[in-house]
Amino acid sequence: MAEHVKAELIEGVVYMASPVSQAKHGKPHVHVIMWLGQYYVNTPGTEVGDNSTLQLDLDNEPQPDALLMIQPQCGGQTRPTEDEFLTGAPELVVEVAASSASYDLHEKLRTYRRNGVQEYIVWRTLDQALDWFVLREGQYEKLAEVDGLLKSGVFPGLWLDAAALLSGNMKRVIEVVQQGIASDEHAAFVQRLSAALK
Repeated sequence: MAEHVKAELIEGVVYMASPVSQAKHGKPHVHVIMWLGQYYVNTPGTEVGDNSTLQLDLDNEPQPDALLMIQPQCGGQTRPTEDEFLTGAPELVVEVAASSASYDLHEKLRTYRRNGVQEYIVWRTLDQALDWFVLREGQYEKLAEVDGLLKSGVFPGLWLDAAALLSGNMKRVIEVVQQGIASDEHAAFVQRLSAALK
């Protein structure tokens, strides 16, 4: 495809991006990046991405709205290709979807599960709902809240107040992720990653 054209290969089918609204996609997308960005800048050995092409297998080259990955030298699953794309499954993928009818909850979900994306978040903006899936024994299960928060098992300290995100209360979203970043579990994770970077 031409460089300026956004298209994804999902299960052997090419999907062309349709126009997106500011309220239902653009703004939520930025909010996700703000949340992940807070974690990234405080967690050496990780990397955040926005619409990066993933070469997962012969039939699948999605461009997720956002991703968070552990760098390869720290044990991450994703590697850069010679032409600077990514191959392999990032540890966390986020998609901003219009509704539960979206292919993000069907074809993409199966693709990410089969290729080993450990955590997959779908923010259904029309439904005002967020699904956080965790890969366990080859199947996705919904992550349960702990004390009203969603907490990543792959990225210690990556905490989310989903209700705040859905309502646009980014001050609260940032406050919660900063609490996670200040936790002992995050400190131990950073120490492990930093040792691998030396």
